[in-house]
Amino acid sequence: MNLSRKIKMALGESRLLILGAQVLFGFQFDGVFQDLFEKEPAVTKALQCVGLALLVLTIGLLIAPSMRHRLVESGEASGAALNFATKVMDWALAPFAVALGLDVFVATERVGGREWGAFVGAGALALALLFWYVLEFLLRKKERAVSEDARESTPLPDKVEQLLTESRVVIPGAQALLGFQLTVTLTRAFQELPFESKAAHVAALCLVALTVVLLMAPAAFHRISFAGEDDPAFLRLGAAFVIAAPAPLAVAIALDTYVAVRRALDSASTALILAACVLIVLLGLWYGYPLLRRARGGAS
Repeated sequence: MNLSRKIKMALGESRLLILGAQVLFGFQFDGVFQDLFEKEPAVTKALQCVGLALLVLTIGLLIAPSMRHRLVESGEASGAALNFATKVMDWALAPFAVALGLDVFVATERVGGREWGAFVGAGALALALLFWYVLEFLLRKKERAVSEDARESTPLPDKVEQLLTESRVVIPGAQALLGFQLTVTLTRAFQELPFESKAAHVAALCLVALTVVLLMAPAAFHRISFAGEDDPAFLRLGAAFVIAAPAPLAVAIALDTYVAVRRALDSASTALILAACVLIVLLGLWYGYPLLRRARGGAS
């Protein structure tokens, strides 16, 4: 299998993983605004916030390979880009597994009590680790590492396809958050929020809407302006949209993290600190690290 196809497959696998993460991502945000959430014990509310932070990290990691591929390699195939995507997806499954266990605990605790919830949640975590790590290591074939210096010229049609795939990798998280943002405004809990939380939520909603518009633009340009033809001009235009879109998404996720954590823990300072950490992590993964690698000539 050539290097370009391996990159394409890695991006497709990243898209597959993020589709699962977005379901829990939406649940974490939406659950905080349900009426029964107020009756949850403090420990459960704290675990909900921990799960939220872990899923933000998961989504941040899963989007990172696309941003690195675009900012460092400019869409060209390289061993460094492939190895980075592999490592990052390995790392992303760990916080995803823990978040899954926490969410199962929160859901089942209401049915059978804390002990039963802890047992089922631990079982979900164990199964995730078994099928995502343990079996993979047991069945892993002899490692065939790709050289970091390996490079391959990617044909224009493959570059266009990879660009559109990168757009599809980023957009699920934005769609999940936008759905939450639109529905939560109709809840009683939202009406009871302090003004600054409402303002932060509205700002985040507008930023996510902007992200969705930016991510859908390449497909519209490719079909309407270029009649679906592969064109270097489209590649440059589409790349600009894909690179720009995660910036407002990062700010929006940070803002709504502030809103959700403040609602859950009733602590503006804790919410502000966690939101700032989210913003730093996302911008670091999506822009800081790739730009640093680019400044160093793409070395990993």
